[in-house]
Amino acid sequence: MSKLTALIQELVEPLLTPMGYELVDLQYGREGGRYILRLFIDRPEGIGLDDCEQVSRVVSALLDEKDPIPHSYYLEVSSPGLERPLKKEADFNRFAGRKVKLRTFAPINGQRHFQGRLLGYQDGQVRMHLEEGWDLAIPLEQVATARLVFDLADDEED
Repeated sequence: MSKLTALIQELVEPLLTPMGYELVDLQYGREGGRYILRLFIDRPEGIGLDDCEQVSRVVSALLDEKDPIPHSYYLEVSSPGLERPLKKEADFNRFAGRKVKLRTFAPINGQRHFQGRLLGYQDGQVRMHLEEGWDLAIPLEQVATARLVFDLADDEED
């Protein structure tokens, strides 16, 4: 995470939490000749268009006031989608039992890509039951990316 995105996160998270939203992820970069700041928000009951509009208004006002971004940019606010990223320790416990894809920075047992059922987070490790039939514990600092995998069977259980 760059210094700028870390600063934006520090500004935005305390604003969203009392509103009942979680900042799942944020991305900032140049695309097609313009800068874009994307915020991905969530809450237990899900996200709708009204939520995105409300968050966009309050975040835009905050960023206009604090002015951390030195040039013009576009602000986009959306839900993280069905295959949301898992980034925080709490995410791995919240979504225990769900199907996930995980990629590590370095190979573990000769591979970097894993898919299976998330068992949770404990003692600094993400635990999962792999599709190959065995359990694996991966230190969180070795996880490059992790995200839910949409599975209709999971959705029907909720």
